Amino acid sequence: MSAAQVFRLPDLGEGLTEAEVVAWHVVVGDEVGVDQEVVTVETAKASVDVPCPYAGAVAELHAEPGTVLAVGSPLITIAGGDAAGEQYRSEERAGAQVPEGDPGAQDSPERPLIGYGAGAGPERRRRGGRRAGAAAAGTPAPPSSPAVPGRAAVRVISPLVRRLASEWGMDLTSVQPGPTGVVRRADLEAARQERSGGSGAPDGTAYRAAGAGDVRVPIQGVSKVMVERLSRSRREIPDATTWVDVDATRLMRTKDSLKQARPDAGIGVLPLLARIVVAGLQRYPALNSSVDLDAGEVVHHGRVNLGFAAQSPRGLVVPVVHGASEMSTPELATALRELTSAAREGSLSPAQMSGGTFTLNNYGVYGVDGSTPIINHPETGMLGVGRIVDKPWVHKGRLRVRKVTQFSFTFDHRVCDGGTAGGFLRFVADCVEEPATLLTEV
Repeated sequence: MSAAQVFRLPDLGEGLTEAEVVAWHVVVGDEVGVDQEVVTVETAKASVDVPCPYAGAVAELHAEPGTVLAVGSPLITIAGGDAAGEQYRSEERAGAQVPEGDPGAQDSPERPLIGYGAGAGPERRRRGGRRAGAAAAGTPAPPSSPAVPGRAAVRVISPLVRRLASEWGMDLTSVQPGPTGVVRRADLEAARQERSGGSGAPDGTAYRAAGAGDVRVPIQGVSKVMVERLSRSRREIPDATTWVDVDATRLMRTKDSLKQARPDAGIGVLPLLARIVVAGLQRYPALNSSVDLDAGEVVHHGRVNLGFAAQSPRGLVVPVVHGASEMSTPELATALRELTSAAREGSLSPAQMSGGTFTLNNYGVYGVDGSTPIINHPETGMLGVGRIVDKPWVHKGRLRVRKVTQFSFTFDHRVCDGGTAGGFLRFVADCVEEPATLLTEV
């Protein structure tokens, strides 16, 4: 048994520098095991259950729920330690890291935090240390919410959720929990927005009146990340935008044909556009890149990690389909569907929103025709797609009504000139107008 060990808030990925302590799952005196989740923290991207790399007794909790800690700040002190803890300290001293955005990071044998990103396995202990052991021995565990006659039981772990529910005047028994059965902050925010008809604060933050008729909204959470990222994009990237109107009639027919042939695959417009974009990036690899200013280099990425804009209870997010260039169209459809569902549930992990190399933004779902997208730094391109509507179009020399959309392509002028950007956009448009063109790319 070694001396007390201090476990510090680890780097949770994508350059996140701080996190808010949401709820502790242990108290001072509890016995914990290696890889046991001891605390839930909330970053600007997602809620994360953090496992501890040390085994022993909890000697001190260094922050109360609601406290914002910087990465590297003391989180919990464990009296004692074991070989796994020593391995963690050795890796920490050696600077062992999983490459950011690497989709294989969860399966890598070298991780900076033991158990981080791993699925629940047979060796993972239940939360609560000695309390969990008592429950296993037959002693009933205290409920997370007292039972009220005539009301269904509700599981709420986070005191932050209870505080927000109280401030917003919401009955927790009326809130639909997520897949874990626990009411989380994202569930509460979604219920609040639904109750208010979508007019609530996007991050669930309270508005503060500043004067007569004025309202101040704190910039925090996912909104803070978007503000910082888009501001940096505008400061650093000399972007340019080009656009084209496209006849999407045959693409829509192809979508309908695939629906009849493979109804189980769920191949809609977004997967088809994603397949076309991936093919375009493989033909024009300069656009699947990033700029390393420190090294004075443009980095051409070996594969396409395709991001796409999606709405969530926490605001606009950009989930990433890692390895999209290695997927078939049905696999792309499945990945897009699963990530969209996770975004709507507010359950996306930081890894699922990291490491993108190009973004597809289907803003047509908002009923608009065009836009000038802002590049998602550090990527170097974004394709925006407007709504697909009936418009008059000259087809084979005759005026007809066709399904027409507009593509807007914003690119980083440091990585290519207008010829490359125009070639990519024209390739994408040609594939939409003649989907059979894709057969020459596979």
